[in-house]
Amino acid sequence: EAIKYMKLWSILGNSQKLDGGAMFGNAPRTVWEKWIAPDADNRIALACRALLVEDLDGKTALFETGIGAFFEPRLRERYGVVESHHVLLDSLRAAGFGHEDIDVVVISHLHFDHVGGLLAPWQEGQAPKLLFPRAKFIVGEQAWQRALHPHPRDRASFIEGLPALLEATGRLERIDGDHSATLGPRVRFHHSNGHTPGLMLAEIRGDAGGVVFCADLIPGRPWVHLPITMGYDRFPERLIDEKHVFLDAMIERDVRLFFTHDAQCALARVTRDAKGRYGTGDERAALVGETI
Repeated sequence: EAIKYMKLWSILGNSQKLDGGAMFGNAPRTVWEKWIAPDADNRIALACRALLVEDLDGKTALFETGIGAFFEPRLRERYGVVESHHVLLDSLRAAGFGHEDIDVVVISHLHFDHVGGLLAPWQEGQAPKLLFPRAKFIVGEQAWQRALHPHPRDRASFIEGLPALLEATGRLERIDGDHSATLGPRVRFHHSNGHTPGLMLAEIRGDAGGVVFCADLIPGRPWVHLPITMGYDRFPERLIDEKHVFLDAMIERDVRLFFTHDAQCALARVTRDAKGRYGTGDERAALVGETI
């Protein structure tokens, strides 16, 4: 059988500036500012990066959509969204794709900075409108239930009305296991509950290696370090335990990590030193039609 290669693009969406203390949980600023320098308001620059896979068994799949431009100006300011236009759509076009060309959108969880890009940009007096008219939407059942029944601590992280819009398309696949009927055996889902119940990390396996979309289990390179978690994580100790098992598995199988929130780095290999400390190597700022 002939080898079928897939092509990968890193697709930048709207960027954010968020409080560094919130992004690094209980790590003090003297530790984290060495990794990412804060601005005068203590905010750090964050990407909302998606992964586009062309010819995933004949399909064009987009893993996440970033924060998008759905917020009204007041909330855009509050959540530190830098650009007012829908950057993801521009980045897709630059890679040669429109949102209409996407066959599948994979959603790791339904926090707004990962699914806001599903919606058209905010317009005064207009109801939210879903983009991606042909795509099937894949989401984990547990994450779906969390969006429908949020906890007071994370209610503000969800977009009211989005689940109903997704359901109304008739193109929603809610999954419980490690594979999806839409994407088949080349995409395996890892499950994590430390950041939010039901987070799904998609591992894409090509004939020339594997890449895993780390979502908010590991938002960027600094969070590879075991004790480092976010203030937004529901269960930090559980997240650290999950990260430990996950990173060991990725090293063992030589699967590279794809980062959604790292402003400087899209892809890296996990390293582990003699003392068992994790790090990253072979770092890539962007992917442009990368073959796997």
